[in-house]
Amino acid sequence: MKLVFVGADHEVTGSCHYLEVAGKHILVDYGMEQGVNVFENVPLPVAESMIDYVFLTHAHVDHSGLLPLLYARGFRGQIYSTDATADLCSIMLRDCAHIQSAEAEWKNRKAKRSANNAMVEPLYTMEDADGVIRRFVPCHYNTIVEVCEGVKIRFTDIGHLLGSASIEVWLTEDGNTKKIVFSGDIGNKHQPLLKDPTPTKEADYVVMESTYGDRLHPKDKLDYVAELTKVLQETLDRGGNVVIPSFAVGRTQEILYFLRKIKVGRLVKGHEDFPVYVDSPMAVEATGVFQENRWECFDDEAMEFVKEGINPIAFSGLKLSITSEESKAINFDETPKVIISASGMCDAGRIRHHLKHNLWRPECTILFVGYQSVGTLGRALVEGADEVKLFGETIQVRAQIRKLAGLSGHADKEGLIEWIQAFEEKPKKVFVVHGEDSACTAFTECLKIEYGQRAYAPYSGTEFDLISNKFTYEAAPVAVKKKTKPVTGVFERLLASARRLLALVTKSEGVMTNKDMAKFADQINSLCDKWEI
Repeated sequence: MKLVFVGADHEVTGSCHYLEVAGKHILVDYGMEQGVNVFENVPLPVAESMIDYVFLTHAHVDHSGLLPLLYARGFRGQIYSTDATADLCSIMLRDCAHIQSAEAEWKNRKAKRSANNAMVEPLYTMEDADGVIRRFVPCHYNTIVEVCEGVKIRFTDIGHLLGSASIEVWLTEDGNTKKIVFSGDIGNKHQPLLKDPTPTKEADYVVMESTYGDRLHPKDKLDYVAELTKVLQETLDRGGNVVIPSFAVGRTQEILYFLRKIKVGRLVKGHEDFPVYVDSPMAVEATGVFQENRWECFDDEAMEFVKEGINPIAFSGLKLSITSEESKAINFDETPKVIISASGMCDAGRIRHHLKHNLWRPECTILFVGYQSVGTLGRALVEGADEVKLFGETIQVRAQIRKLAGLSGHADKEGLIEWIQAFEEKPKKVFVVHGEDSACTAFTECLKIEYGQRAYAPYSGTEFDLISNKFTYEAAPVAVKKKTKPVTGVFERLLASARRLLALVTKSEGVMTNKDMAKFADQINSLCDKWEI
């Protein structure tokens, strides 16, 4: 009875864990790595064709995005998930396949114009996505499902995304039964639409995430309706559009929920009938999935609307744009409006067309409602770019750039601790995964020192025997080899300053008093908090 850590170990994307029990080979999640990755991941312990089952915590691509590749390489087993996760994956995995094919086509066109004639193949195709979607076995929350002899599972609502779950897994081999719980991504409390995370009471072993394991959300909760109303009032009074780059699944539906409250309360004076366009086919489909799964997934506040026959994410003036012709027509309508479109970081999709038409207009507002990764167009705008390039054209940035801070689908450190402390008896081992190296390490130490948990943060390749409660192999970190680029100018100054700070810290031991070292540490942390990206 073996557990192997494959992905999202001391990293925050590419979640994947492997179980082997009674001759069965099981994956828990098979996610795509996104952004900057620090460590190498080991390959799957067995060939893809030997995988019997996948247990999926939720639909986000960093947990589900490699499932079509699994199918392309021979997987023909079953994928167990909640009903809502299966519905969302039907949309999102097809979208991933479309992106893979489009990127390969673009690279091949570019190659033809150069001396490089090597053809690029997509990671997987639409046929692979369709094939793996047919392998899903939808399950209800809170129902024990016997997967096969020796393996039972139960999904518990974890409040991160529609359909998201922690998974309780009972494994039996040679008369020994062990229970292991995979947390999935633990949700933030008091999110719109979704229920708060449901705790689990008992387990022999726990595999839990640590995305926000080293930080807390602001204590003073932002009044999102009031903040959004203020932006709408100011922009519509100027005769401009409010353009909201938003992720199609999750964040778009939250914004619609807020907008409905604004509409019903007639909070924007003089513009009570302002139109709202959702211009993203995937967001439109996902919004339908939210509505279809409302009875099992919505929280009490949202259900009060549902019981009265009200759709909490629909309202007068909401227009859903599907075709490219409908999308283009939005910017030829001079009525001040709200435009919600993907992608959330402005790196692809229809949002780029809306930015092209609105960024140069000082009466408009671009409102960001999610995290913007380094190197994205969204990040450049948030950081104050004066001009950007869109479709080969330089666009002056004259619109107001605003950010609705504080929206997060992840529990913070306090929420993570609350979840693990809800177990009535401390597990034999808590494996801490799915967090950046610093967050993962800090949270593990916190659990061990402050809460007496038997916590351990594995690196990819670590193997653990669940019956003997012993490691059979403890992997060391293997850094991803990076191409080095010459560093010059202002960035070199920043690096030099960082080296000087590190030298001062190193020399402080045995020289500074404990009081001074504590004060120095607080000042460094304060500086990091101010400039954290």
